[in-house]
Amino acid sequence: MTNTSSKSLLRASDRIFIAGARGMAGSAISRGLTRKGYGDAARGGALLTPTRQKLDLLDGQAVSTWMQTNHPDVVVLAAATVGGIEANRSRPADFLLQNLSLQTNVMEAAWQAGTRRLLFLGSSCIYPKFAEQPIREETLLTGALEPTNEWYAIAKIAGIKLAEALRQQHGFDAISLMPTNLYGPGDNYHPTGSHVLPALIRRFHEAKQANAPSVTCWGSGTPLREFLHADDLGEACVFALENWSALSANAPKDDQGAPLAFLNVGTGIDLSIRELAEQVAEAVGYSGTIHWDTSKPDGTPKKQLNVSRLSELGWSARIPLSEGLLSAVQDFERNLSLGRLRE
Repeated sequence: MTNTSSKSLLRASDRIFIAGARGMAGSAISRGLTRKGYGDAARGGALLTPTRQKLDLLDGQAVSTWMQTNHPDVVVLAAATVGGIEANRSRPADFLLQNLSLQTNVMEAAWQAGTRRLLFLGSSCIYPKFAEQPIREETLLTGALEPTNEWYAIAKIAGIKLAEALRQQHGFDAISLMPTNLYGPGDNYHPTGSHVLPALIRRFHEAKQANAPSVTCWGSGTPLREFLHADDLGEACVFALENWSALSANAPKDDQGAPLAFLNVGTGIDLSIRELAEQVAEAVGYSGTIHWDTSKPDGTPKKQLNVSRLSELGWSARIPLSEGLLSAVQDFERNLSLGRLRE
């Protein structure tokens, strides 16, 4: 049962705006909130999930007007322009400009409209390419970024810092979570614009349908990555909103004793891209040979998050990759059958 005390960090009567509610992360957060009883009109609550057609987050004036009109108590900023290595390489200005714009528009408008709390979703790509593993929050800005996604990373770092600045200067209760690589229902399966796991699902499925004897994957297959199911992220976001205020004296602290502006979210378990490809092929039912094109970039050699801070607060991931992959394959096949996949 949801705690309805006036002192609760998250209340049943809250009007909660989820920016990006139709994306993979945003829809998972919506599901997580609904499961816990939030957004129930009978108790005065609401989940505000306007479509892009009704609210363009890149239009600062429109966002400000919407906030002043709808007065959300809590804002979850899950909207972003996202993509894999190729998308980042070919559209660097889009990744930087669009993410900077929508983040600034939503955060500033929320603060000005009197929103009580805000949760910003970042990304583990904010960390240096050769960060000490597993990566602690203190590693931010201690080294050079991975060049294949630095535009997106810089925008996300700016979002973290804006949330922190609003807290420091204006007492705005803004927190940020840094999820590792996400996958699950609502993923983007575009052949060149998606991340590695959904791209592999599509590639192996198409190879199976075509009875192709082999599939060629990018890179060497040796980089290590960590994957978090979207529904685990949704639960983590609800947990953070219920249990973590950056303004609390008991908020997690960094090594210098200052309140942490953001916390890592992940499983704390990684595997090689080669192992991932083999598991995806098995989940899809493809039995051909896998080749590796080493002329293509690998990206960061290893990216595993230290998730001890969120674990100490009482949250940990619950969906193993073996289980999550099966649900992701089912989601892909459902979208394929409904004609929802982009070419």
